[in-house]
Amino acid sequence: MDIRFNLFENELGARFAKRFAGFAQLLHQSPLPQSTQELVSLRASQINGCGHCIDMHTKEAAAAGESAVRLHLVAAWRESTVFTEAEQAALALAEEGTRLADAHEGVSDETWALVRKHYDDDQIAALVTLVALINAANRLAVIVHQPGGSYEAGMFAAAMG
Repeated sequence: MDIRFNLFENELGARFAKRFAGFAQLLHQSPLPQSTQELVSLRASQINGCGHCIDMHTKEAAAAGESAVRLHLVAAWRESTVFTEAEQAALALAEEGTRLADAHEGVSDETWALVRKHYDDDQIAALVTLVALINAANRLAVIVHQPGGSYEAGMFAAAMG
């Protein structure tokens, strides 16, 4: 697969990317655990078929100490015993927030209650924003055919200064 358009080499695209990176930096500094952020980003990226983002978030999570077993089981988290109840709530929110068109009510009241049970308001603000941001990133990368496979942990942070 060849990239259709390199957003980072286009002046306007690079300006958008800088601001996008600013949002990502805010999320990184939020009280939402980094491991949860990577798991949520990975799950949404799997659903959206974004090879670039799957590559990025798998490698960033591994570099931060996430186990290979947990990374391999993200796609089947409901049938796994390796995620905490809080992580399961976050993964459910990620799935329902990503599959809005598939569910007539969007995020279910049941999932929302689980999120409220396990996260405080600041963490919820970060979690909701993260789901929206990773879905936007997935769409950007899929539209331009940004390929996965060559990402190295830390590349995004280094590129965005």
